[in-house]
Amino acid sequence: MNTKFLTGVLAAAVLSLGVAAASAQNPPIKLENVAELSGPGATVGTNWKNGIDLAIAEINAKGGILGRKVEVNHADSQSNPGVARSLFQKAIDANPYALLGPGYSGSVKVTASLAEAAGLAQVMGGEAAELTMAGHKNLVRTSFGQQSSMPKIAKYIAEEVKAQAVAVVWVNNDFGKGGRDMITKELAARNVKIVADLSTEAGQADFAADVVKIKNAKADVAFIYLNEEESARILKELHGQNVKIPLIGETTLLGQKVIELAGVAANGVKGHVGLTTDAPVPAVQEFRKRFQAKYNYVPDHNGIKGYLSVYMIKAATEKMGKVDAKALPAALHNITITPDKEPGILMEVTVDEKGDLDRMSFLGEVVDGKQVIKQVLPKLK
Repeated sequence: MNTKFLTGVLAAAVLSLGVAAASAQNPPIKLENVAELSGPGATVGTNWKNGIDLAIAEINAKGGILGRKVEVNHADSQSNPGVARSLFQKAIDANPYALLGPGYSGSVKVTASLAEAAGLAQVMGGEAAELTMAGHKNLVRTSFGQQSSMPKIAKYIAEEVKAQAVAVVWVNNDFGKGGRDMITKELAARNVKIVADLSTEAGQADFAADVVKIKNAKADVAFIYLNEEESARILKELHGQNVKIPLIGETTLLGQKVIELAGVAANGVKGHVGLTTDAPVPAVQEFRKRFQAKYNYVPDHNGIKGYLSVYMIKAATEKMGKVDAKALPAALHNITITPDKEPGILMEVTVDEKGDLDRMSFLGEVVDGKQVIKQVLPKLK
């Protein structure tokens, strides 16, 4: 009996050593995400986080990346750039394979240098033009930068809407300033006059005075470039003051969260949409179903961005054929990822040497409480 007992113990020990050896050979790929999980950017960060988690669950269910499971740690920046920077340093100290986030451009701006100094890839959601123009070699976008989206919007306003006078309403942060600078530049190039240039604050609750200024400016169009909650509030105020001019914006203004919060006030809003779950693309529609089944709500563009961030890392890693954190930033640049090779990428995307993206995008309108895609815009190249 003792012999059988000892034999069992030895067998268990050998099995345990074998499992430990296998784990040592294939340790999990660790990602660190810093996002706006509370504060004014909670909608952005929560969608981003949930998209990441969905992608990781799918990838792990299919065997991981190069046979290794993926793990992620989420940290809450509280929508504060200072907190984001501190958490980013802690994330780097954890020795991850790559860094994810933040979503707010101001937070990306103060964390990008940390990622670059550490030699780690930072796949983020910020859209301010200056982020990639600053020359950070490790920074990669998950959506269009303003230098890509604003020319499309300006062309639409000038050539299709045929506006001659525009009121620009923007949020006074890095995201808003970048958008304001790019849209005014592009409108000026098309001889469209800015008749009102209105700066607002993040978290602002009352837009009555701003709407009065828009009316007094006698604009043909109001271009609105605010965060989600503020976008819904100004739409309600514009509706309440019976403003009838076209309301045009970028992805955020037509987002699912804005439509839900603004209600009937969102109807008629138009704009350029870089990412949307309403895109007439079967893979995007399937993603929407999976996301909604898991989280019980329809994701906005931030949910798609978070999802794509992990699949971009997967595609670049598999192209390298190895898990190499220091080589990953270069692998994520000058790459084209196609759905036939990586279905999780949803739509073909090209990342250039700066980390900027090129892929199809859309012109949309909110009709009866739903975003409707009116036109598909192809890749530029």
